[in-house]
Amino acid sequence: MSASMKAQARKNFISKYGSLVALVVLCIIITIIKPRFISPLNIRNVLRLASINGLLAIGMTFVCLTGGIDLSVGAVMGCAGMYSAYFAQASMNMPWIVAVLVGLLMGFAVGLFNGICIAYLKVPAFVGTLGSMSVAKGLTYILTNAKPIPNLSESFKAIGGGMIFNVIPIPIIVFTIILIGCFLLMYKTRYGRYVIAVGGNAKAARVSGIDVKKITASVYILSGILAALAGIITTARVTSGVTNTGDGYETDAIAMVVIGGTSLAGGKGRLWGTIVGILLMVCLSNGLDMLGVSAYYQMIVKGFVVIAAVMMDGLSSD
Repeated sequence: MSASMKAQARKNFISKYGSLVALVVLCIIITIIKPRFISPLNIRNVLRLASINGLLAIGMTFVCLTGGIDLSVGAVMGCAGMYSAYFAQASMNMPWIVAVLVGLLMGFAVGLFNGICIAYLKVPAFVGTLGSMSVAKGLTYILTNAKPIPNLSESFKAIGGGMIFNVIPIPIIVFTIILIGCFLLMYKTRYGRYVIAVGGNAKAARVSGIDVKKITASVYILSGILAALAGIITTARVTSGVTNTGDGYETDAIAMVVIGGTSLAGGKGRLWGTIVGILLMVCLSNGLDMLGVSAYYQMIVKGFVVIAAVMMDGLSSD
């Protein structure tokens, strides 16, 4: 085998399995330093956190596969959480499903707005979702004049804090169902092939009969709905509606997707890689917490991780 072929094989291996190797190495290092990292209680906590971040990252994966980006997911998460909390107040005596549907409707509305702006009005994804991020934040503050919403109903709080058989947290169950559904959507339906085709070459996809505008708009709607679901679960878990819920989550979501091997240029990526990216970022955050690293220093670490992930994405595309 020639040197160039060996280099290409090494590059392909790193591109495909690099994040998985990094996850394994990270877990081994943290476990050596802090053995309780692999305790059942901590593993459950990691998976619970991963389930919330994972909803954002799955939606972001579909968006990035089309060559787009969604900067509004954190704001949508907070907006949906607040509006669902408003209708979940115990004093309103409404079924929990009403609060959930209101939150999901907010996510759908912002996602539809993004989709129309980007797919039909030709607004660049970065600018369009940056604008909708501001809109979503404004809607959040207007609802209660930036005040928190306490006293949520017990049935609603169970969405974020409840457990099945006192063992498996409900957020993990919800995430698992969504993940399976998105895997089937991506790899077992025509829609998934269309998403990748649009990201790979939009002009060729259009010539082959794919409605590029509809596919592009649909991924932003999916991203908005999943971000809203993450916000609803988070709000239920913290037992009150807080206006800053979701702040900064868009950065984590993008990092998880890129670390998992999805290209920001579109047309290349895999959901299982996103799962690895989710676990890597959550384990890193959890490990730094165990080591007593300040949240401010963690922001710096995460920033470098994002830069490194995007850098690797650029190098792998050369």
